[in-house]
Amino acid sequence: MLVSCQPKGPVPMPLTDAKCRSQVAVAKLTKLSDGGGLQLWIKPSGARLWRLAYRFKGKQKLLALGVYPPVSLARARQVRDEAKRLLSEGRDPAAERKHAARAAADAPTFRTIADEYLAKLKREARAEATLAKTEWLLSFANSEFGQDPIRAIGAPAILRVLQRLETRERYESARRLRSTIGTVFRYAIATARADVDPTYALKGALTQARPSPRAAITDGLRFGALLRVIDAFDGQPGTRIALQLLALLFPRPGELRLATWGEFDLERAVWSVPATRMKMRRPHRLPLSRQAIEHLEALRRISPGELLFPGVRSAARPISDGTLNAALRRLGYAKDEVTAHGFRATASSLLNESGRWHPDAIERQLAHGEENDVRAAYARSDFWDQRVAMIQWWADELDRLRVTQAVPAERVEVSWQPPVPTRSAFRGE
Repeated sequence: MLVSCQPKGPVPMPLTDAKCRSQVAVAKLTKLSDGGGLQLWIKPSGARLWRLAYRFKGKQKLLALGVYPPVSLARARQVRDEAKRLLSEGRDPAAERKHAARAAADAPTFRTIADEYLAKLKREARAEATLAKTEWLLSFANSEFGQDPIRAIGAPAILRVLQRLETRERYESARRLRSTIGTVFRYAIATARADVDPTYALKGALTQARPSPRAAITDGLRFGALLRVIDAFDGQPGTRIALQLLALLFPRPGELRLATWGEFDLERAVWSVPATRMKMRRPHRLPLSRQAIEHLEALRRISPGELLFPGVRSAARPISDGTLNAALRRLGYAKDEVTAHGFRATASSLLNESGRWHPDAIERQLAHGEENDVRAAYARSDFWDQRVAMIQWWADELDRLRVTQAVPAERVEVSWQPPVPTRSAFRGE
């Protein structure tokens, strides 16, 4: 069986871009031939359309290739040559196109896989902050290639998204986005819907951001000055109390921002943070000082709903990530001076400098995990009694720093004694 893209008749002269652009539309349809069945149709309206005429199984057929100039002359010739190859193999280019279109419609898109991956994270009870961050990062990828079949996405398309973040000097966000896109691809591989993770090819392609610690005040007198400014804050009372509690209890801002009243036992002076909101995915107890309880009681009078810190627009949603930092900026502190997360560094620095408290007790209060796996297997105490005393001392110390203009008291030499190991301690009891 003989099949061909070449219509009968004299061999035409090949087209040029100049001729494709300059041909004037007339009252009737004009057909310019490039050879091999490739034609440019110029309609009376001025539209220029590529068509490919060919014969298959004795029938004359016509294939639409797109509009000129979005589909260039060079691209139209490529499609013509591909059609010739298919015809030489006994395959109909039009049928092959329909088959490819159906396959693309049935193929899972990046957005589909990404949504499944987010649902998996929710089933694993990941922290709300983690879920929100992941969803935010994936929004950049979805806007670029979310509707594309995941198997059709290559490293260049991903790099374009990452480079847009880099042009805004958001180097760390670009690095995290690359990692997040990679997790989606690896999930697709695990579920047999992708073969490779193209993000591996981008190792070394991104600008390496210098890690910078969150700004914090670690001088006692300067921190006392900040506390006085916070006490005089004339914004939302709830925001002022949130900053005061950050100073007193030094949790992660997200742990405080999303807190509910059901987590607090004011009679026993305990705040129990569920594992779903903790970075280390373990529940965490914090003792409450007398001053913290006073602030919480005042907050309860103005915030009687479920959340301690509801948003202004909706009591069902907490204040946003930027609320506390925005309040610090309003108080006159720049982002390179202090941040809401930096209150943790302040407490850690000053508590360790005081020499009064076991370093492990400070680390447990900060909810830091033990990096040494062997030590973590045995050091299971949460130093509760010492932390109760420490948190009250810290609150009293903040009261002193608020009013003092003098140099803080001299550093107290280590007054804690390492606990004597017992057999039960090594059993983790």
